[in-house]
Amino acid sequence: MKINGNEIRPGNVIEHQGGLWVVVKCNAVKPGKGGAFNQVEMKNVIDGTKLNERFRAAETVERVRLEQKDFTFLYQQGDVLVFMDSLSYEQLELQKDFVGDRAAFLKDGMTVTVELYQEKPIGISLPDQVTITIAEADPAIKGQTVTSSYKPAILENGIRILVPPFINSGERIVVDTNELIYLRRANEKG
Repeated sequence: MKINGNEIRPGNVIEHQGGLWVVVKCNAVKPGKGGAFNQVEMKNVIDGTKLNERFRAAETVERVRLEQKDFTFLYQQGDVLVFMDSLSYEQLELQKDFVGDRAAFLKDGMTVTVELYQEKPIGISLPDQVTITIAEADPAIKGQTVTSSYKPAILENGIRILVPPFINSGERIVVDTNELIYLRRANEKG
């Protein structure tokens, strides 16, 4: 779908210079002299490089729609993660480094969203929050108040995280998988 340079918005994925770019920031500039333009900051979807580009209103770019499909995590085999398409039951194999550190949060049967461009996976989204057990946590230091600093803990999947002083080994907590931070105890609402 072709769009004009002044219609580019953050979050759009566009085809530019033979690559796929996700728009990070846009700034409409109207100089005193000359025509208005859109100053666009983009990030390459495949390799993560950044690019700043000017697009005039008269220029057109190809806006790309990514296909999003739900997949179920099946298992890990070495450095390969195996997923199954929830509708067609076809299997998809992704390298562990494609998912990154968040791969540690994958559990059998977990549903993830994979972004595809022309049937090629280019991104993956895990659930924003997961419930997980604390494997190890330092004991609270006597006299330490609840408002003071967090203490280190290790989750059952080996990820290190900071938790409030009142959290102990064996407790279940809710963790933000994007920021890798403690949110709350698992039995709390919120």
